[in-house]
Amino acid sequence: PGSGEEKKNHLENLKFLSPHDEVKFVLLDRADYEWSRDLLQKHNLSTTQVLFSPVYDKLNLKDLVQWILADRLPVRLQTQLHKVIWNKDTIGV
Repeated sequence: PGSGEEKKNHLENLKFLSPHDEVKFVLLDRADYEWSRDLLQKHNLSTTQVLFSPVYDKLNLKDLVQWILADRLPVRLQTQLHKVIWNKDTIGV
């Protein structure tokens, strides 16, 4: 919801996901986290790989990890590692 793109989601396509698919949620804040968590549970996405990734410089990675652990979510954490290793404005990495 934080991106303003929520209405563009085609949730009816979730039924076509297989264990080989991945669903990535890019999270801006706690509200995005809760929306994603609720969608994950409502649509039983436990049969596919789910990635939670914070918006760089907007959502603290440690906060996201704590929320995931507290809720015991079966998701993988993803971060933009190139922005951690190199300056966030570096091009071509």
